[in-house]
Amino acid sequence: MDIKTATALRRLRLVSAPEAVSFILLLVCSVLKRTTDFNAVPVMGSIHGVLFILYVIFWADAWNRTKWPLKTAALYFVLSVLPTGGFFAERRLKREAEDAVIASRARREGVVNA
Repeated sequence: MDIKTATALRRLRLVSAPEAVSFILLLVCSVLKRTTDFNAVPVMGSIHGVLFILYVIFWADAWNRTKWPLKTAALYFVLSVLPTGGFFAERRLKREAEDAVIASRARREGVVNA
């Protein structure tokens, strides 16, 4: 894995958890708006919107660089629209990056021919 691909995956991973948190907070703010006088939906909506747009941009870049199959790319996109999906995406991306590092070290040391 080259450095640009690793960077694209890292960016996607770093934005996935905050995007999930912002989505959950937006849902909480939405409920609070309807049940109390507290209205933080405009602020939380803006924050979540920016994080979601960043996630989609980083997702597209990672898909382009990693050449994921359509099924994998679709999974990461679907995870972005589920309230807690970003946490699962972050975990899978972390595991994928660790596996790539292990494979790279094994190739460099001549342990495998991958």
